Amino acid sequence: MKMKIRTIVSLICLLQAVNISAQVVSSGKATVHINNKPVDINNKQVDINNKNVVAEKRENTEIRQAADEALPKMTGKYYALIVGINNYNDPSITGLDKPIRDAEMFYNIITTRYTFNKEDVRILRNATMAEMVDALDYFAKQVKPEDNFLIFYAGHGVWDTGSEIGYWLPSDARKNSKLAWFRNSTLRDYLREINSKHTLLISDACFGGSIFKTRAAFKDAGLAINMLYELKSRKAMTSGTLTEVPDQSAFLKYMVDRLMTNTLKYLPSEQLFSSFRIAVINNSSVVPQFGVIQEVGDEGGDFIFILRE
Repeated sequence: MKMKIRTIVSLICLLQAVNISAQVVSSGKATVHINNKPVDINNKQVDINNKNVVAEKRENTEIRQAADEALPKMTGKYYALIVGINNYNDPSITGLDKPIRDAEMFYNIITTRYTFNKEDVRILRNATMAEMVDALDYFAKQVKPEDNFLIFYAGHGVWDTGSEIGYWLPSDARKNSKLAWFRNSTLRDYLREINSKHTLLISDACFGGSIFKTRAAFKDAGLAINMLYELKSRKAMTSGTLTEVPDQSAFLKYMVDRLMTNTLKYLPSEQLFSSFRIAVINNSSVVPQFGVIQEVGDEGGDFIFILRE
C-alpha cells in the first residue's frame, strides 16, 4: 500500500503541467484524471508523453489564440468633452455644488484607468454657450471615422413641456431668454456631424426624452464585444427622465464607483449602465435611462471602455 501511494505522489509531481488529479478509494485502487479523463494507473496505462495529452494541450492553445484574435481591433483614438457647470450669471438660476467636482472626478478616471489620453480630452468648467460650441466644432474636425467620442455633461437642464424640447443651460444662460440655451436638436446635429465610430453621451441633468428613445438595458449580455464594436453606435445614458435631478447625484456616484472597480478589459456602455441602474433607483428618487440617440447614425453597436494595460 505504501509503495502504491508513493507511486501516485511521484506521478502527480511529474504530471502537474498536464492538469492531473488523483484519488485513492477504499478498495485500495487509485484513479488518476488527466485533463479530466480517467486513467487506470493500476494497469500501467499512464504515459507521460501521451500523444493525446499533447494534442489536447496544442488544441487548447489554438483555441486561446483564436479567442484573442476574435477580440476587437480597436485602433481608433478615444476623445472626450467633459462639461461641469456650477455657477450661472443669472441670479434667478440656482447654482449647483457638485457638477465641476463630478466632471473632474470623471476626467481623472477615464484618463488614468481607461484608454483616454489627456491631450484628447477637454474639460470645461462653468462653460458658456460659445465655449461649448467651440469645443464641439473642434471635435467635429478632429475625430476620425475610426475614433470614439464621449460627451459628459453635469449641470442644469430644462424640459419645455409645451414644445417638447430639452435644453442644457450653459453658465451664461438667462431664465427669460433662450438665446444661450443649448438645444437637444443642436446637440443632435453635432452628433451627426462628428463622424466617430462610436459616440456615448452621459448627461447628469434633467434631460428631454426627445434626444433618444429608451430601450431595455439588459437586452443580451452575451453579445460578443467585437460585434458591438464593429457596428456604429450613438448611445446616451442620463440620470433621469423629465424630472428634476438632485444636486447630490446617485447616478454619478454609482457610475463612477463601477468604473473604478471594473476589472473587465472591455466594458460596453450598456453593461456599465446595467451594473449600477438598480443601485440608483434604490437609493434616489430618479430612474436613470439608457437608449439610442435618434436619427444620428446608430447601427446597433456600443461604446466600449477599455482598461489600460
